[in-house]
Amino acid sequence: MVSDPIGDMLTRIRNGNTALHESVAMPTSGMKREIARILKEEGYIDDWAISKGETHDTLTVTLRYGPSRERVISGLKRVSKPGRRVYAKKDRPHRVLGGMGLAILSTSNGVVTGRQAQEQGVGGEVLCYVW
Repeated sequence: MVSDPIGDMLTRIRNGNTALHESVAMPTSGMKREIARILKEEGYIDDWAISKGETHDTLTVTLRYGPSRERVISGLKRVSKPGRRVYAKKDRPHRVLGGMGLAILSTSNGVVTGRQAQEQGVGGEVLCYVW
């Protein structure tokens, strides 16, 4: 079985969100840091932080909820997987829920949202959808 660190990150966020946890922690990587940065910029999470450990660094994501504890993230889906990679062309925008959601892509310009990739005129691997 092939390991999928990005899928593990998304699963931890999805499970923590479902259980109404304040935050979730996971081992860190550069790609996970960039995904957390985009989720914060787009308003899906409150914050993220990295803490140094003896064996590995830990990424802690603080989840965001509405005033009466309603979830901000209603869905999170891994698109491109180790067994089946999915790519977006530069001329075909990736829209999630008719523009209400967010596509996160890994491009030659770094990890960006689908909207930013379209503005920059680049395509790339579709990592996940968030709505």
